[in-house]
Amino acid sequence: MNDQGPGGVRPPTASKTQTIVVWTAILASSMVFADGAIVTVAMPRMRESLQASLAEMQWVTNAYALTLSAFLLLGGAAGDAYGLRRIFMIGIACFGLTSLWCGLSESAGMLIAARAFQGIGGALLVPGSLALISAHFPKDARGKAIGTWAAASGIAAALGPILGGWLIDIGPWQAIFWINVPIAALALWLCWRHVPDSPVMGETAMDWLGGVLAVVALGLLAYGLTALGERESHKGAATLLTLSGGVALSLFVLHEKRSAAPMMPLDLFRVPAFANVNALTLLLYFALSGALFFLPTALIEAHGYSAAQAGSVFLPFTIVMAVLSRLGGAMTDRFGTRMLLTAGPLVTALSFALLAPAMFHGGYWLAIVPVMAIMGLGMGITVAPLSTTVMNAVPDERIGVASGINNAVSRVAGLIAVAGLGVVVTFGYRQAARWANPERADLFAQATFGALPPSSASPPEALQALYTTAMIGGFGVVAVICAAAAAASAYFGYRSALKGQA
Repeated sequence: MNDQGPGGVRPPTASKTQTIVVWTAILASSMVFADGAIVTVAMPRMRESLQASLAEMQWVTNAYALTLSAFLLLGGAAGDAYGLRRIFMIGIACFGLTSLWCGLSESAGMLIAARAFQGIGGALLVPGSLALISAHFPKDARGKAIGTWAAASGIAAALGPILGGWLIDIGPWQAIFWINVPIAALALWLCWRHVPDSPVMGETAMDWLGGVLAVVALGLLAYGLTALGERESHKGAATLLTLSGGVALSLFVLHEKRSAAPMMPLDLFRVPAFANVNALTLLLYFALSGALFFLPTALIEAHGYSAAQAGSVFLPFTIVMAVLSRLGGAMTDRFGTRMLLTAGPLVTALSFALLAPAMFHGGYWLAIVPVMAIMGLGMGITVAPLSTTVMNAVPDERIGVASGINNAVSRVAGLIAVAGLGVVVTFGYRQAARWANPERADLFAQATFGALPPSSASPPEALQALYTTAMIGGFGVVAVICAAAAAASAYFGYRSALKGQA
């Protein structure tokens, strides 16, 4: 009898296999979660090096987020159809190779294309990381394992801006992509040598048309909502694009209803726990993505923070969330999810509400850091039971697609937040300037959040003071909306736990 595994090595014990599965999933998914954040720090250097416009730099971020959001659904379905391990490894390889491509790009167009394909690689491996953990752990032990994964992935995402800044300071901007190559190689080797194969449902078809409709719908929505926050002359076209995205999204839903093998099986949403936990995810990650996207710019422009200092405000959030995510997983296994999925979003909502006065104060240690720690507390309580509820709400043979849907919902929430809240933050920015100084408000009438109006019509010192007020006001409106969204998500957290597990 042959008791050797791939490469002629003896198979590890069950507990060792579980440990390797968790760390392989962490290595792979951390690249995806960190990459989006790292790139934001490198934008000025990349723009200068590639002679790119601001719009091109925005699409360096959006191309990645768009394909990652849309194809996460196909990534989860592909794992169920062709084997979790196989699709997971393809995703790792694709992400590593496209990271190399990103670093070799010599034009903005090439980098945008590479980022789009990098997002597809991430979409294949992210749902596989959670699904592999669920496949190798019994239900009563998944909470702790998922908590470990969530903590490590959260650390990677929050440390992204700090790591990116350090890499930019000591070398070329390409290093932020090249660092993924050895990480991908290690994760690929661990998976090939030590992670067992999973059952394959070969008769399952892939919903490619659904994937195309999802990309078109999300792309039109993101582009239209972003344009709504720009020049007044673009409002008509932006509105048309946004409405077109809504129509495309409706076509996507209709197609999914009729498809024999939908990438987003709508019948899963008939399970109350699954439907409610995804509603929680949509609202909570809308709030989180929106607040954290505008926070660094507000700190830098309103209070003169350096880029490194603005990036470091994520540390208290990261540390608290990392500690509590693992504790949250153990608490989920012992006490269930009802209390955690209600209290966690409410604490997070409180932190968003406190961001408005904290931004007005501006102090690093006295205002911003304590609020970010409260935010980490709320998310740390929430993340592990949220993921556990998703995995346990569906049959084991559908955990891949369930994971893909939930990850896609969180990514779509971020896309909508960054695009849609641009309108809100610019409105608040202009209104705050108008209320603070009506005589000079006309200078801000066409300006957007984060852009100082021309100073020729006003003394620079007075204009800078008004600009600071406008920035604080614009961010404050966003913080209040994010607090409301997070508070609303607590209702769905209560419902998901109440209707889900005992």
